[in-house]
Amino acid sequence: MTAWNVVEGDAHRLTFGYPDEAAFAAAVEKLVADRVASGIAAQDPTLWGPAAESEAAKRLSWVDLAETSRPLVADVSTLRNEFVDQGLTRVVLCGMGGSSLAPEVICGAAGVELEVLDSSNPDVVRAALADRLDQTVVVVSSKSGGTVETDSQKRSFEAAFRDAGIDPATRIVVVTDPGSPLDEAATEAGYRVFRADPNVGGRYSALTAFGLVPSGLAGADIGGLLDEAAQIRPLLAEDSVDNPGLRLGGLLGLAATRGVGKLVLANAGASYAGFGDWAEQLIAESTGKEGKGILPVVVESLDSPNFVPSTTDSGLSTFGPGFPFTEVRPASGFGAAVDAPLGAQMLLWEHATAVAGRVIGIDPFDQPDVESAKAAAREMLDGGGEAPSPRFTDGAVSVFAGDWLPETVASVTEAVTALIEALDPEQGYLAVHAYLDRHRDADLATTRPALATRTGRPVTFGWGPRFLHSTGQYHKGGPATGVYLQVTGEPEEDLAVPGREFTYQEFLVAQTVGDGKVLTDKGRPVLRLHLDDLSAGLKQLRAVLS
Repeated sequence: MTAWNVVEGDAHRLTFGYPDEAAFAAAVEKLVADRVASGIAAQDPTLWGPAAESEAAKRLSWVDLAETSRPLVADVSTLRNEFVDQGLTRVVLCGMGGSSLAPEVICGAAGVELEVLDSSNPDVVRAALADRLDQTVVVVSSKSGGTVETDSQKRSFEAAFRDAGIDPATRIVVVTDPGSPLDEAATEAGYRVFRADPNVGGRYSALTAFGLVPSGLAGADIGGLLDEAAQIRPLLAEDSVDNPGLRLGGLLGLAATRGVGKLVLANAGASYAGFGDWAEQLIAESTGKEGKGILPVVVESLDSPNFVPSTTDSGLSTFGPGFPFTEVRPASGFGAAVDAPLGAQMLLWEHATAVAGRVIGIDPFDQPDVESAKAAAREMLDGGGEAPSPRFTDGAVSVFAGDWLPETVASVTEAVTALIEALDPEQGYLAVHAYLDRHRDADLATTRPALATRTGRPVTFGWGPRFLHSTGQYHKGGPATGVYLQVTGEPEEDLAVPGREFTYQEFLVAQTVGDGKVLTDKGRPVLRLHLDDLSAGLKQLRAVLS
């Protein structure tokens, strides 16, 4: 039976549910006794054990961002006014993962336009280049300064501006870590450069320059966002059983250690509809490693499949960012409703994720398996990887799969059925990775609920390549319980990357094949469906998946 309680303050209201009240109370009391909250606030890198100490020592400055990011507010406001006075009202953000997910949700909540370009799909890039270039400001955002997707997009916009007789230095704003290759090149080229705090990891960077610069330039109230975070910050530093960060993080961690490793995120009425996509990266990339972790499952509404799992499911918990809802119905007995303004919500979940990492026993700040897919993609581009051949073609779809797929399978329908039958009925999940245009082809995501109903298991849907910088770590480093459906397609027209020897489509395919190879090498079943004719292939695929 689920026990429920509520903790609330001026900046938050949290409703918690758990099947074992004594165990949950003991978990929170231990966090208090170990002074975990005050330790995080003091940026103590020893909280996650000796193996994590070196990484944690350079990843904890996010706890103070509500104050240390204040100078950005005036600087960004001044620059925005300059751009608006020049008639530059369209803001495009070139960035991946932590560099794009936070600005997207911040601007969505504020109701201001920000175009996020986080794709290698040539059709997506071409559309971004063709739209209102004379009114466009481009924010190029990369912590490492070497993100290939972002560098490619930067090269394309530079070429487009020059072709239009526009000096790129008057239109491109760079956000990066100090001393990165991007910092050096942009400074030399005369670009405006905002240098972020290097002691904050990408997925914890919502309140750094990575989150605030593009959001502020687009017109969001970033000062108000920092105010919201500042309001809850003192509570998150208290070694108290009423600390919302300890309670939420303790709940997440306790559930995961008891085999409840799926976290269903449903918006319960918040204005920041994209919050789940941001939380997905934060949680999955932070916890999915060493065969452990929490997989966020972002669903469409409180009525969506997976929000109320089958009673046989032993690995599903439910949480809802946004306003409290009246009924939480987790089969596992674990659940929560989280009500807070966006700035407070972000800081709260960052604290909770760090706390959950301690409870689970992993380093919440590294991402050891992210580089493997990048390396495999680079090998493909360099000609070192063998291009796979399709097992067969059915209509407008070519089917690629490993040895797990029976030789007798000869149709897309049979291949998808075989993948679903490979699911572990107790702990498995299906991840759909669509390397298409997430705006033009958005209705493909509507197949997720049908797949969840059909499988009776958690189903995630991610757009490639952005998910590689988000849940990609969990897929490779977390529990080996997933099966993976990749969707690729022929573009309307390929597009060259200026100054590179590869095109966008070649890069996109290399990313897909590279990630699939790493998953296959880890024993995960991967099925790739390539749409040889985009329109006909999409129609065929929707029919199969729905």
